[in-house]
Formats: sequence, C-alpha cells, structure tokens
Amino acid sequence: MNDDIDRDLPMDIADALRHREETLAVAESCTGGLIGAAITAVPGASDYFDAGLTTYAYDAKRRHLGVSRESLDEHGAVSEPVAREMARGIRDVADVTWGLSTTGVAGPTGGSADTPVGTVYIGVSYAGPWGSEESYATVSRYEFDGDRADVRAETVDRALADLLSELEARETSR
Repeated sequence: MNDDIDRDLPMDIADALRHREETLAVAESCTGGLIGAAITAVPGASDYFDAGLTTYAYDAKRRHLGVSRESLDEHGAVSEPVAREMARGIRDVADVTWGLSTTGVAGPTGGSADTPVGTVYIGVSYAGPWGSEESYATVSRYEFDGDRADVRAETVDRALADLLSELEARETSR
C-alpha cells in the first residue's frame, strides 16, 4: 500500500501557484496536518502557502471555519456539505485564492454502512476576483482501502491531485 506521499505533487502545485501568484490554505480533519506538511516540505512554500488548520472536532470546524451546526448535525462531519463548507471556510478565513479540505473515516473504527472506513470527502474552493462570479467549490467522494496510515496517505495524494487538477483547469480557462 501507499504509505509515502507523492513528492512531485507538492512541487507541481508550488510551480502552478507561484506562476499565477495565487495562495493556498488547507483545512484538514482525517489527515491531521499531513497536507500542510507535504506542501511546506517544498522550499519557499511561504511564497504561496498561508495556513493549515487541523479541525478535527465538530466544534473546531464550526469555530474556525464557519461550518454550520445544521450541516454537522444533519450530515455528519464526513459528508459533502461539510467538506464544501470547510473548503470555503478556510479560503475565506485565510483570505486566499484556493482552499483545500479533507474529512473522512481513516479507521480502523468509526465507519458505518453509509460511510464505511476509508470514505473521504475532499473539497477544493476557488476565490474569483470580486464581481466576476467565478468563485466556486467542488467536492469529491472517495473510498480508499488499507489501514489508517494507508487511508491518510491516499487522501493526501488525492487531495493534492484534485487541487492540481483544478489549478490546471483554471489555467486553461484563462
């Protein structure tokens, strides 16, 4: 199983953000800071990386990211609405161009029939220029196999790949 983070993804993200003079902040739950660690492993990350918050508990998501009590209560922390609110929240609280969020069930316990162990939601949000109406947030659901370390490593790689995909899509739409 994959227990190492893909080292090329953070470099590719660094190049894309530097080239565009854009910034990034991350809100992590199940990954516990691993995305921020991967991003800041690149020398000069301070050029584009603003902040990383590990908002593991419901109250932390609410307090630091503005995730609504209703979303947490109705859908649970591991859900599309919460991943979307986390991505938007970190983008707006940090006042950056891009927000990235992860929330999931890394295991070995905590899963359910609807949300088995390995279920992860990854959110990516973009802040378009004021008045452009180009701001958006996307969320993808994944189910990863393996133990806790495997699920967390796969989540980091997938989150970085999703972010890079959105960066590349925005580049081609310019």
